[in-house]
Amino acid sequence: MPLALLALAIGAFGIGTTEFVIMGLLPEVADDFGVSVPLAGYATTLYALGVVLGAPLMTLLATRLTRKQMLLLLMGIFIVGNALTAVAPAFGLLLAGRVVASFAHGAFFGIGSIVAAGLVAPEKRAAALATMFTGLTLSNVVGVPLATWLGQQFSWRVTFLAVAGLGVIGLLGVAGLVPAQRERAASRLGSELAVFRNPQVGLAMLITVLGFGGVFAAVTYLAPMMTEVAGFSESSVTWLTAAVGVGMFVGNLVSGRLSDRAPMPMLYASLGGLAASLALFTFTAHHKGAAVVTLVLIGVFGFATVPPLQQRVMEQAAAAPTLASAGNIAAFNLGNAIAAWLGGLVIAGGLGYPAVNVVGALMTVSAIGITGYATRLERRAARGGRLVAGGGPAGPAHPAANRPADETAAVTTR
Repeated sequence: MPLALLALAIGAFGIGTTEFVIMGLLPEVADDFGVSVPLAGYATTLYALGVVLGAPLMTLLATRLTRKQMLLLLMGIFIVGNALTAVAPAFGLLLAGRVVASFAHGAFFGIGSIVAAGLVAPEKRAAALATMFTGLTLSNVVGVPLATWLGQQFSWRVTFLAVAGLGVIGLLGVAGLVPAQRERAASRLGSELAVFRNPQVGLAMLITVLGFGGVFAAVTYLAPMMTEVAGFSESSVTWLTAAVGVGMFVGNLVSGRLSDRAPMPMLYASLGGLAASLALFTFTAHHKGAAVVTLVLIGVFGFATVPPLQQRVMEQAAAAPTLASAGNIAAFNLGNAIAAWLGGLVIAGGLGYPAVNVVGALMTVSAIGITGYATRLERRAARGGRLVAGGGPAGPAHPAANRPADETAAVTTR
């Protein structure tokens, strides 16, 4: 794999750390500002919604900058947002800092996915995507546990200052390792929007919302669930988040390789395993050993959905993939926001922390149903002699629809 993928992984490591670390520090943040844990959970919800809003807005800006320039700008925004979070004197300003940092998230992974796919041969694209997302999974193994420990030992503010420092390292990595880009990060807005005429693009994003969103129903409230239900000490939250991260790391690597060979079977298997794991966690959350095993499984199956989902969106929107690619990252976070919000409602309704896992399982089961519907539509279109990728099922495909990512990059800049 090209060395430039390391730079993308470094940026992903920083972004993943800031996204997930708040979950282990919700009790500390709530105590500091005198708010409830469900209210503190809005630091997760608003971050996710910021990704949803920021992805298309930053993509509009991307039409004027090259991909490398855009990646550098996004890392700068990430640094500012986390620094603001660290020094926030009031809960509202903390939320504002989270939103600012979130604006870098969707566009970074969206543009980074295109850069990663264009660096390798077509048969290795899912593996290249998995390599970039390895930074995100490693953040859960190393970054989040270490940052959680810093927050518990010193202050959650120290944690976010450290995360801002990770952003500086990511910026330097992109500057030094990613090759200069002649291509604009995105084509004109009309071309980017045109790919959404293909219903498979929207269906893939809906699968993302409901499928991976189920993970966040469980892990958003991981700290209070494990301390108040399973009986772990607060200090155990650090290695419990690491256990989830190990599962994500394994699931990402395995899925990255298998998705290049059989993307749809991999998607069905990962969604089915995730739904079963979340349903099981409703019961195992009461027992320490069983809870740890289930958390690892949720990590494995949850992140195994990422390479096939991101690859599918990029293939279906190959004519102008930037907005769709960033939009799918936004879809991941929209699902996270919905799951965290529904989980907060369940907890506030007195059903208890384990009940949030039922929410996650139902979301993932719905994603399986939509995957089946999308597959049937694709087969029906194929039998009718119609091309799906790059255009609507009743119209001709865009000429660049089936070209490799590196060839498509040239088309989208003309």
